[in-house]
Amino acid sequence: MSLADLIAPRTSYVAGSWVDGEESFVVENPADETAVCELSATPLVEVGRAIRAARKAFDDGVWTTLPPQDRARVLHRFVDHLEGLKDSWVATMVAEAGQPLVFAETAQYAAGVTFARNTIDLYLSLPSEAPNPVPVDDLVRGRVSLSFRLYEPIGVVSAITPYNAAVTMGFQKLIPALMAGNSVILRPSPLAPVSSLAFGVAAEAAGLPAGVLSVVIEAGSAGAEALTSDPAVDMVSFTGSTAIGRQILAQAAPTVKQVALELGGKSAQIYLADAIHRVGPGAAAVVAMTSGQACVAATRMLVPQEHKDQVLEAVSAAYGHIKVGAPTDPATLMGPVISAAQRKRCEDFVALAEEHGAKVACGGGRPSGLDRGYYFEPTVLDLPDNSNPAAQEEIFGPVLGVIGYRDLDDAVRMANDTIYGLSSQVYSADTAAATAVARRLRAGAANVNGGMFSAYAPSGGYRQSGLGRERGIEGIRAFQEVKHLTVSELPR
Repeated sequence: MSLADLIAPRTSYVAGSWVDGEESFVVENPADETAVCELSATPLVEVGRAIRAARKAFDDGVWTTLPPQDRARVLHRFVDHLEGLKDSWVATMVAEAGQPLVFAETAQYAAGVTFARNTIDLYLSLPSEAPNPVPVDDLVRGRVSLSFRLYEPIGVVSAITPYNAAVTMGFQKLIPALMAGNSVILRPSPLAPVSSLAFGVAAEAAGLPAGVLSVVIEAGSAGAEALTSDPAVDMVSFTGSTAIGRQILAQAAPTVKQVALELGGKSAQIYLADAIHRVGPGAAAVVAMTSGQACVAATRMLVPQEHKDQVLEAVSAAYGHIKVGAPTDPATLMGPVISAAQRKRCEDFVALAEEHGAKVACGGGRPSGLDRGYYFEPTVLDLPDNSNPAAQEEIFGPVLGVIGYRDLDDAVRMANDTIYGLSSQVYSADTAAATAVARRLRAGAANVNGGMFSAYAPSGGYRQSGLGRERGIEGIRAFQEVKHLTVSELPR
């Protein structure tokens, strides 16, 4: 049974109750182009009611005044209930996003649950107030007796999540925001909204006060625009493309909201000469499970120029062994991209890359034998330089570009020659040399010979890859205001 079967016809969770709408839309399975389900969109008036209820819940203190340990107990019940939905939840992720079964089970469900539990623990380990140093002169002269800072919730948070990791991103925003005492309205991508309704089911089961968490869905963007512009909303947390991030900044600007953005990327993976044997697994990681639909995907492979032909051959061979097919098949390593439009984007960028001198070393089209579904072959491009459109633009598909570098200074220059700065990778048996390169990369994450996803480690971007950080201490503090409080005695 899918999650849609469990929820229907209650398709929006607003202010503690399930609501229906007059307009409906079909959620499509990108693997076979069938309908996953038909959902009724949250009426715009109900989006407004969700905002007002969140505002009232926060202002009345029904959640934020609870001791942190009490909020933690409720959120552990929240996660407990989500764990009980595992089978239907995973099946829904696979159906609506076309993600291989193992990815939905591990990278979304299991990683999300672990992240949630660890974030609750991390929050409880942090101080809610901390002293500031006071200048000696002020202490001696009695001007200031105490100076400290308080960490307080921001208020009403709009959480807008993407289709490629709806559950992981949902956990990543909801848990720290709720632990901090905020009220939250979750709006998932219209391309994969069903799995996010589980958060509404769990909120009801766990007994979150009405208005503290609402989940609204839509086929368009009117609700999202309300959530990013309404004066009653204090913060917008968004994960998605840089283009939409710019729009959100503009919509939030008139009311000067707090904005946290995790946006696009064009990440580089740099191989020193002694790590060329690692290019196959490094290339596979770009496309396996996500079909390249990951903002942190390292879609630019930078290798010593003298090894480029060898690398192209090795990477093409690795891609030839990746099983592309139905996400429900346990042997599948790569499913479809999310839509026909996204597949066309891949096709168009391959053609554009060729117009600018690139050569297709592997793939470049639709896989044979897969007549239905939005599949695109794992593709390797031999790029002449870093100025090629396929090296500069985020394609968000299974397309990897290989570029040769003269020396490490050249590699670092090319890695940093981008409007983005989300993630980066460096590979070498000489970890000191690789770390020295990683320190020079202008990116929010620099990974030497591997990477990690953890509730204790922050993520985020430089430049047009975003603002602020998610996860880790910084990701919790992002949902809090800092108040400076001073206490002095009156002169006698």
